[in-house]
Amino acid sequence: MEQVKKGDKVNVHYHGRLTDGSTFDSSEGREPLQFTAGEGQVIKGFDDAVVDMKQGEKKTVNIPVDHAYGPRKDDMVMEYPKAEFPADMTPTVGMEIQMGDNQGNVFPVVITEVKEETVLLDANHPLAGQELVFDIELVSIG
Repeated sequence: MEQVKKGDKVNVHYHGRLTDGSTFDSSEGREPLQFTAGEGQVIKGFDDAVVDMKQGEKKTVNIPVDHAYGPRKDDMVMEYPKAEFPADMTPTVGMEIQMGDNQGNVFPVVITEVKEETVLLDANHPLAGQELVFDIELVSIG
């Protein structure tokens, strides 16, 4: 039976959990995730896990922080003046907003703390610093 090789288009169903068992994402009730194996379209640990799988095969993999979203970085947390927010916006903890840098790149940040004059913005990926566990089912190759 054919096995996945780097460069193959694959379709997989998955269930992603943290090590405490809480689910952070799943393809349940949706179309399978489609990507090209070995091309960096998904996190490295997930990408590596599908190589050599056969159609219909299921496996569970633990993905360490360095092969997932990497460690949390303190320099990705910044303090931002409340006065710089639009007048009709009330910053609240947990709110996700889009920020831009000097090069025109846009990226999501989450408000983690609201102070009197400033807010703390966290640009780390929400799963940064986490070991991840995935149940993967290879639906098809090609």
